[in-house]
Amino acid sequence: MAIIYKNRSEIEKMRAANLVVCSVLDELGEMIAPGVTTGELGDRAAALCKKHKVTPAFLGYGDPPYPAVVCISVNDEVVHGIPDHGRVLEEGDIVSVDFGVEKEGYFGDSARTFPVGKVSPAAEKLMRVTRESLERAIDACQVTNRLHDVSRAVQEHVEANGFSVVRTFVGHGIGRRMHEDPPVPNFVDGAGKNPRLRDGMVLAIEPMVNEGGYEVTVDSRDRWTARTRDGKLSAHFEHSVAITAEGPVVLSRA
Repeated sequence: MAIIYKNRSEIEKMRAANLVVCSVLDELGEMIAPGVTTGELGDRAAALCKKHKVTPAFLGYGDPPYPAVVCISVNDEVVHGIPDHGRVLEEGDIVSVDFGVEKEGYFGDSARTFPVGKVSPAAEKLMRVTRESLERAIDACQVTNRLHDVSRAVQEHVEANGFSVVRTFVGHGIGRRMHEDPPVPNFVDGAGKNPRLRDGMVLAIEPMVNEGGYEVTVDSRDRWTARTRDGKLSAHFEHSVAITAEGPVVLSRA
């Protein structure tokens, strides 16, 4: 699959899809508190898809088909956690919410990690550094750069702060499909492709950062939930970003 470049009209359509994603993440974030279940968050996300008349991007995706409209991953869960009415959020948890939609043929995708009540200083630092690494990656989305400049911006900031970057999962191009070329690793992969960034590329950049080692495992029970191998915390932030001659445009930020 080749990189698909978008014109300004297509980027505007992607902006519309991403603004829905942003709005839904805002609402889910306001719900997050001790005593709320991840299943309740999943139900609300499904209701909001109907309200906004958009198609959830994750529901039915993959093999086995993903069974929910939103990924909700708690504490040591890195990505792809499945909402569960039996999973009650507790004070001190951190919860990553990853959500995507298709609107009028174009996709939007974004993720945030939220604290549940008051969290530990270590958890606060992990979330802050992960969020900062994403902002540094966005700043690197210039047409004079290459993809590895984006990856390096994440990796250097994360590792300088004593954390590790997940290597099993990476970001991606996005457009008329949820996942397009190029893959966007959060580390410099010497074996990976390193295309020059060009006007019209749209990337879903999503640092997944672990408190401990970068190794992850996938639960055999649901074949989706990825968690840190060492049981330590993980945080995840994501934006869909258009690369333009005038500089990066964050489509999933209001």
